[in-house]
Amino acid sequence: MTITQLRYIIAVDTHRHFARAAESCFVTQPTLSMQIHKLEEELGITIFDRSRKPLQPTDIGSQILEQARTVIIEEKRIEEIIQQHKGEIAGEFKFAVIPTVASSLLPRFLKCFVSQYPKVNLQIEELQTKVILERLKNGLLDAAILATPLNNDGIIEKPLYYEPFMGFTPMGHRLFKEKFLDNSDLEPDDILLLHQGHCFRDSVINLYGSLFDKKKQDNVTLESGSFETLVKLSKQGFGMTLVPYLKAIDLKNIEPEGTIKPFSRPQPMREISIIHHRTHLKISIIDALAKCVQENIPEHMLSNGEGEVIKPY
Repeated sequence: MTITQLRYIIAVDTHRHFARAAESCFVTQPTLSMQIHKLEEELGITIFDRSRKPLQPTDIGSQILEQARTVIIEEKRIEEIIQQHKGEIAGEFKFAVIPTVASSLLPRFLKCFVSQYPKVNLQIEELQTKVILERLKNGLLDAAILATPLNNDGIIEKPLYYEPFMGFTPMGHRLFKEKFLDNSDLEPDDILLLHQGHCFRDSVINLYGSLFDKKKQDNVTLESGSFETLVKLSKQGFGMTLVPYLKAIDLKNIEPEGTIKPFSRPQPMREISIIHHRTHLKISIIDALAKCVQENIPEHMLSNGEGEVIKPY
């Protein structure tokens, strides 16, 4: 049994396809297949059920894969121990950000991080929470920034900031002249939502609970994958929408005064955290990333104050 063989079976489990696994390992498919076959012969078991499409690990194969991932993590831990001893913050780092955070947060801290830690090779993806959790589990991501709490035993959450909900009410809307929004003023039929899969949508629905069950079915159902589109639709008279605080700051620079409104207290807000797998390494890079984020957002967002954190799921 070799470390290389363990890497190969992990790759196959991740991609559920021999050719794609071989490509990710930079070897030919025959080479990868031969090494996995040798490992199965040595152990006297079948790791993958090749009759299923896509292929699946056998019961014993799943146990072997779990242990294989632990072995690979422990191997990488040696590299991190050496880096920490040298005081280095360096290496490849793969992390993801959910779409409702990425466009407003990345421009705020990324330049700072790159200038302070030039030896870190960042690889950033914009992904939804479900995909992020799956990739963290399979070791395809080192960390992610998203809305919490997740209540996932395999994940470590480190809160970065608390982001209040803000309302966008276009000129002519019934609430345009209000300085503050109150939950009792809002009507589900009047609120434009992000489409399913976005946790901010779920937070808005959780904020109003059963009221959304009574939402009327109009001849036009408007949902979108971006706040920009929701704002444009709102300005055309299709209702109002809710946006996170950092997005609201961006909008204030381009939208008429009075269209962006805070909620009365306690303000609804979301908790944004950096997360990583419980067994993961590269803690020094994760801590450096968190530090840069917190240094580049408004100070009042570092605590929830008198706000009410709305669950994202």
